[in-house]
Amino acid sequence: MRIGVDLGGTKIEVIALAADGRELLRRRLPTPQGDYVATIAAVAGLVKAAESELGRRGSVGIGIPGAESRASGLIKNANSTCLIGRPLRTDLEALLQREVRLANDANCFTLSEAADGAGRGAEVVFGVILGTGVGGGIVAHGHILAGANAIAGEWGHNPLPLPQAADLPLPACYCGRRGCIETYLCGPALTRDHAQQTGETLDPAEIDQRASAGDATCEATLQRYEARLGRALAGVINLLDPQVIVLGGGLSNLQRLYRNLPACCGPHVFSDVFYTRIVPPAHGDSSGVRGAAWLWD
Repeated sequence: MRIGVDLGGTKIEVIALAADGRELLRRRLPTPQGDYVATIAAVAGLVKAAESELGRRGSVGIGIPGAESRASGLIKNANSTCLIGRPLRTDLEALLQREVRLANDANCFTLSEAADGAGRGAEVVFGVILGTGVGGGIVAHGHILAGANAIAGEWGHNPLPLPQAADLPLPACYCGRRGCIETYLCGPALTRDHAQQTGETLDPAEIDQRASAGDATCEATLQRYEARLGRALAGVINLLDPQVIVLGGGLSNLQRLYRNLPACCGPHVFSDVFYTRIVPPAHGDSSGVRGAAWLWD
């Protein structure tokens, strides 16, 4: 039995999978805010409760909103800041009395979709998170590519390619840089861009609904977003040439992206053909926690 945990900023979710990938159990609870000790206790408690309910012990994989430093073993780059600088894996292994595998949550999402989801059978899958932030993960031949610095797939903190007049001035990013892809393509960025152009604050779902109903300003906002996303993904395609790109996060629910993005990417891809498929996730918002369990495949 494989147990996966998705340690998020607002919730912690656990899943138990049978050997063939069938879901045996799923539970979740709110993440203790800003409290590291309470957070690791909650993770361990969920795992132990799942094993008690199912009557067996499992392997444990955990997806986290950050990465484990290759140098120190401590957590870095986490938007759940109470994890930063902490020996998360060591502490959880002590609580659970077994080896624990950790991976970035975007890597877990991508692994899930590559293993038995929308990217099944593909040699290279790039997973995209378009949510409160922008992240990514790479799975090649069934294995996560973590990278020498444990940052493979972190395309959200590359500069947006070919900035246009409407993209200026370059917005500041929490990472200390300016013009990062994340500052244009996360959910709050879409809301902010629409507000700057129209003076009206709408969330992405409302913008999409109004565009579908014929609102020209909302349609223009989404076209700007798609053009930016197309340029950003073209850079990934030119580097990795994946067979499949799977979109995740809240903005992956915008169905128009799957119709419009190939035409937005195509002119910037260094090829005479464009065969990369851009698809929604087969497992929806369950992919991250499923991928954590698949860390033991």
